Amino acid sequence: MTQSCYYLPQGNEIELFTHAAELRLPVLIKGPTGCGKTRFVEYMGEKLGRPVHTIACHDDLTAADLVGRHLIGAEGTYWQDGPLTRAVREGGICYLDEVVEARKDTTVVIHPLADYRRVLPLERTGELIEAHPDFMLVVSYNPGYQNLLKGMKPSTRQRFVSIQFDYPAEQQEMEIIVAESGVEASTARQLVSLGTEIRRLQDHDLEEKVSTRLLVYAAMLMSKGLPKRQACIHGIAESLTDDAETLQSLLQLIELHFPASEEQAA
Repeated sequence: MTQSCYYLPQGNEIELFTHAAELRLPVLIKGPTGCGKTRFVEYMGEKLGRPVHTIACHDDLTAADLVGRHLIGAEGTYWQDGPLTRAVREGGICYLDEVVEARKDTTVVIHPLADYRRVLPLERTGELIEAHPDFMLVVSYNPGYQNLLKGMKPSTRQRFVSIQFDYPAEQQEMEIIVAESGVEASTARQLVSLGTEIRRLQDHDLEEKVSTRLLVYAAMLMSKGLPKRQACIHGIAESLTDDAETLQSLLQLIELHFPASEEQAA
């Protein structure tokens, strides 16, 4: 069966994830922003025939946002399951994206689901829910953003099978850009070359290296007719920094790969 979600494997991650799903093991995916972590989870959900319940973690995420809460309706108070609880009851992949962004007292609720017990206690209802056989817990985070305040607790981390992601090799990244945007291979090659040069930049105000996602965005703008240089400025450079000096360095790299003179000649 042809899958609608496109994903180009970098290694043995598909096999590893499939084995983890069969063994009912939780999975931790770590890697930089925009390297394909979320796309991979969506792809595997489709491949395994399991719905994906994605939760974008943040500082204000509470345990109730995950498991559910009591609400007041026309007929009185009733309980409404959160996305984690629905996945536990019905089966599916519960994906906590950038899990270290959530408060530690919130992520503790996943501990009983991430070991041999595979249960979810609901303190407010008194339930102890045994996970559906097709339930799978997947979390991701970006190690580049870790610090003393936002690191994954060892007691949480050691409950997971881990997969390390990185930006694709140049040939793979070129194939991804072509598949996602429809630009010509020569243009994709120029974008990959630009991305490689940006990732080599040192001593500049770049919190993150340019992601494959941003290269794809620039390619998509090009495929719609936006001049290549402008697509790179708005799809890559402006998204990476607000620092004037760093932006100027990025513009110089863009000019080398996509000269303004070529656009004027065209």
